[in-house]
Amino acid sequence: MHPMLTIAVRAARAAGQTIMRAYTDFDRVEVSAKGINDFVTSVDKEAEAAIVYHIRKSYPDHTIVGEESGENRGSNKDYIWIVDPLDGTTNFIKGIPHFAVSIALQHKGKTEVAVVFDPVRNELFSAVRGQGAKMNDFRLRVSNNTDIHTGIIATGFPFKARQHSETYMKILGEVFAQCADLRRAGSAALDLAYVAAGRMEGFFEIGLKPWDIAAGDLICREAGGTVTDFTGGHSYLMSGNIVAGNPKTTSALVKTLRPLLSEALKR
Repeated sequence: MHPMLTIAVRAARAAGQTIMRAYTDFDRVEVSAKGINDFVTSVDKEAEAAIVYHIRKSYPDHTIVGEESGENRGSNKDYIWIVDPLDGTTNFIKGIPHFAVSIALQHKGKTEVAVVFDPVRNELFSAVRGQGAKMNDFRLRVSNNTDIHTGIIATGFPFKARQHSETYMKILGEVFAQCADLRRAGSAALDLAYVAAGRMEGFFEIGLKPWDIAAGDLICREAGGTVTDFTGGHSYLMSGNIVAGNPKTTSALVKTLRPLLSEALKR
């Protein structure tokens, strides 16, 4: 196993243990609002601290960018770990058992290692650039269903970017008219992992952050999927506007989205 993947897996499992202990004893969890419809719990912070501890123990000079703690600069800026300790915090708060730990490692701007860990189902999705993707010990491949009309498409509502609501609802209506069904489960990291596993044909969402998608992006691509922004380009880590799926589904989704985009979403 890639040595940095070993550390990412160790860190993700440690965070998962922290999350599941709290999930079974939720009365002790402190919840506060970071912004409108944006929550953080004491568990997010504890899980991130566990991840940082494991990374720092092996790579004390690497830079870590976490959702909760921001940028934790090391002397080596070529290696950047991008961490979401609990993707799906709202699900966690509500007791919905669908959330994940997401950890990605970038070297000189390219994602080299990725882990998405679902502690409820004990499913660990991982990838190393150029070496494929796995779920636990099984090799992952995207769905070979190339017909969007019989495909399941995942999405997420832009609840933190409601200025795009009108455009999003037009897109949603058009996509729903073309596909077999839609899913909105509440964790972008798991949506991308599920696309990689062939459980869904495609996924799109507006306004995500790098820590939401950096790990799932590599896992999806290493499973044979394609990932783009809404115009078919590659700026999704910056814009947060992402389309992913098997190649035919991604292409069909981009073709559907393009004519409906507002000027703000074309960037």
